Amino acid sequence: MASRGGTRYNAGVDELTELPDDVASLRQLVATMRQALVNRDLEIEHLKLMLAKLRRAQYGRSSEQLDERIEQLELSIEELEATRAQASGPAHSDEITRAKPVRRPLPATLPRESVTHAPVPADSPCPHCGGKLRYLGEDVTEVLERIPEQFKVIRHVRPKLSCATCAQILQARAPSRPIERGIAGPGFLAHVLVSKFCDHQPLYRQSQIYAREGIDLDRSTLAGMVGRCAALLTPLAEGLGEYVRSAAKIHADDTPIPVLSPGNGKTKTGRLWTYVRDDRPWADPAPPAVWFRYSPDRKGERPLEHLRDYHGLLQADGYAGFNRLYETGRVTEVACWAHVRRPFYDIAAAGDSPIAREALERIQVLFAIEAEVRGRGADERRLVRQARAGPILEDLQRWFQSTLSQLSRKSPLAIAMRYALTRWTALTRYRDDGRLELENNAAERALRAVALGRKNFLFLGADSGGERAEAIYSLIGTAKLNELDPEGYLRYVLERIADHPINRIEELLPWNVVLAAPAAPSLAA
Repeated sequence: MASRGGTRYNAGVDELTELPDDVASLRQLVATMRQALVNRDLEIEHLKLMLAKLRRAQYGRSSEQLDERIEQLELSIEELEATRAQASGPAHSDEITRAKPVRRPLPATLPRESVTHAPVPADSPCPHCGGKLRYLGEDVTEVLERIPEQFKVIRHVRPKLSCATCAQILQARAPSRPIERGIAGPGFLAHVLVSKFCDHQPLYRQSQIYAREGIDLDRSTLAGMVGRCAALLTPLAEGLGEYVRSAAKIHADDTPIPVLSPGNGKTKTGRLWTYVRDDRPWADPAPPAVWFRYSPDRKGERPLEHLRDYHGLLQADGYAGFNRLYETGRVTEVACWAHVRRPFYDIAAAGDSPIAREALERIQVLFAIEAEVRGRGADERRLVRQARAGPILEDLQRWFQSTLSQLSRKSPLAIAMRYALTRWTALTRYRDDGRLELENNAAERALRAVALGRKNFLFLGADSGGERAEAIYSLIGTAKLNELDPEGYLRYVLERIADHPINRIEELLPWNVVLAAPAAPSLAA
C-alpha cells in the first residue's frame, strides 16, 4: 500500500496512472472491475465448496494426495481472500455487497484496558467559542490485542533455622515436583504436552519457539519431559480404560500412524485404536471418555486383547479384525450407517447415478429421524425408531435386494449394496435399542486429533512413542469431551499426581476435576 498526501491507496489503483476522460468509458471501466470482483468471489466460493467435499472424505480414506490437495485449496483460498482484502481498500457505503461472517462480540471474560482519547485536555474551554464544555457521551470501540506469553522462574526458598539451645536444625521439606530434580513446573509441562498432542506442534518446533523467547531447551530435553510425564500419567489412562470397558456400549475405530523402524531408517505402519464411551445422545448422565491404545500392526488379536474383559455392544465399521471379538459371544456387533452411506456418496459425486442418489435419499431419512431423537431417553428413541425408521429400513432392504439383481456383480454399486446387506442385522440393531447410535461418529471424531498430529509429526520415533501417545491422547480427548481446557486439566493433574495415592487415582479423572477460573493476565506494559 502506498501513501499520497496522507491518503492511502491500494496497489491496484496506483497502477491506473491514466483514466479515461469521458463518462461512458469510466462507466465501462467500473463495470469491468465490478465483474472481476464478482468473478473472484465466485472462485473463492467454488474453492470453498471443493474444500468442504474433500474434508468430508479426508477421514474416510488415507490418501497423502488428498491431504496435499486440501492444503493447496486452503492456500488458494487464503491468497484470494488476502488479495481481495488488499484490493478492497477502506470500506465505502457503495462497495459491492458480499456475504461476510457475522462478527461475534469479544468475550466478556477477557480483561479490559481503557484508553481514553480526549478531544481536548481536561477543563479546557471550547476551542471554537471559549465556552464551557459538558460531557455528552462517548463512543467505544473494542480491539482484540494479545499479550505475548511470559516465562517466569519460581524460586522455592527453604530457610534453615538452628536452635540456640539444642542446635536442632529445622527446614521445610522440599516441595514435590512432577519430574524429580526437573527444571519444569507443572504448568510448563502441561503446555508442552498440549502443544504436541492437541495443537500438533512437534518438539523441534516448540524448541525453536522457546528459543525466540531466550529459553534454551533442545528437542531431546523436551522429549525427556514428555516421556517422564507419560510415565506419571499412565496409571490415570489405565483408569480411563477400566471406566470405558465398564460401559454397556463402546464405539471403536483405528487409524494408521507411521512409525520409524529401528535399524533401517524406514517407516512401518502402526495403528492407534480408539474406544469411546459416550452415552450423552440418549441422556445418560455417565460422563463420556475416550481410551486410546497403540499397536505395531492391525492384527485381529489387537482389539481382542484390548477388550479381553469386555462384555457388551461394540459399534464399529466393517473391519474383519473385530470378528474375533464377536465370535467370543461376549461382544455384540453394531454396524455404522455412515460407512454404508459413504460409497453411495462417492459414486453420486463422481457422475450421474440415479441409483446412488436414490440410496442417499433413502438413507438420509434415517439420519433425519436420528437428529430429532438425539438427546432423548433410550425408551423414547426406541419407540420412535420402531414406528418411523422400521418401515423405512424394511423397504430399503427390499430395494437393495431387487436392485442388486439388476447390477453387475463387480460394479461399485453392487459392492456397496452387498456391504449393507451382509451386515443387515448389525445395521438394524439400533432400531430396537435406544442406547445405540445410527453411526460411529463418536469414534471417528476422537481420531481426528490423531490425523492432524500424524500430518505434522510425519512419524513416531518408535513403538514406545505410540505407547506414550496413547496415554496422553486419552487424557486430552477425555478432558475435551467433559468440556475441560486440556492444558488446565493436565496442569491440575501434574500438580498433584506425584503425591497422590494410587488407590484413589479416580479422583483425578476429568469428570471429578473442577478447574478454577483462569486468572486475568496483567495488562501492564
